[in-house]
Amino acid sequence: MPKLALGNRSYDLTHRALVMAILNRTPDSFYDHGLTFELDAFWRRAEQLVAEGADILDVGGVKAGPGPEVTEAEELDRVVEPIAGLVERFDVPVSVDTWRASVAKAAYDAGAVLGNDISGFGDPAYLEVAAAAGASVVATHIRVAPRVPDPEPTYGDVVAEVSAFLEDRAARARAAGIEPARIVVDAGFDLGKTALQSLELLRRSESLAALGHPLLLSASNKTFLGRTLDLDIDERREASLAACALGMARGARVLRVHDVAGTVRVRDVMAAISEAA
Repeated sequence: MPKLALGNRSYDLTHRALVMAILNRTPDSFYDHGLTFELDAFWRRAEQLVAEGADILDVGGVKAGPGPEVTEAEELDRVVEPIAGLVERFDVPVSVDTWRASVAKAAYDAGAVLGNDISGFGDPAYLEVAAAAGASVVATHIRVAPRVPDPEPTYGDVVAEVSAFLEDRAARARAAGIEPARIVVDAGFDLGKTALQSLELLRRSESLAALGHPLLLSASNKTFLGRTLDLDIDERREASLAACALGMARGARVLRVHDVAGTVRVRDVMAAISEAA
């Protein structure tokens, strides 16, 4: 099982996954609809997430799905000051959820140590910026681009095609000077995938983990769970926890979630089972 380096920390992922807490600075996020857009609410939520055991705080200023345009200046305004504040307040690694290299650079300057990029490094400067900062990166599979609808995605073999894409992006990151322990891969559930395609990628998590980099699982409250079980957004907690448990059993080691307290409990049980074996 690969190790993960974040800033000056190194994590042994043999048995224990890391819980990455979603902390939005968006007024239109699909799950909380702007609940933490105002800074006072953002700080309260951050305190709660850290108290619940979050290993990483992931700050995003633009939602992944379609919506009103968010300029570079607006995204910078939404995430840079909050990231600096989190770094000052808490002894927890901070991630920036952005596909813009300029925003990632500003976030690294403010103390972030991980760039969570759902575009698959679509910005040609993204890896150069991360390498210069000594930051870690998440390579995510996407079929088109962030914020662009992809209603009828087709694949010959979704697991093979996603694996090849992630292997290519990880190779690009290594070529840019990012060490393997600082490269994370993510199948990108719902990003250009039907519910069945996302389920298949979750079921085959061991194939993605076999690429040799820590595997990030981002299933929390997502559409593929809702469509599979006919559940509204506020009814997907148990399904999300089940997805995390299965993903961990099959090699996922970073869990990006809304429900930190519940996920930490599931993670700890799975770690105890793994250690006992």
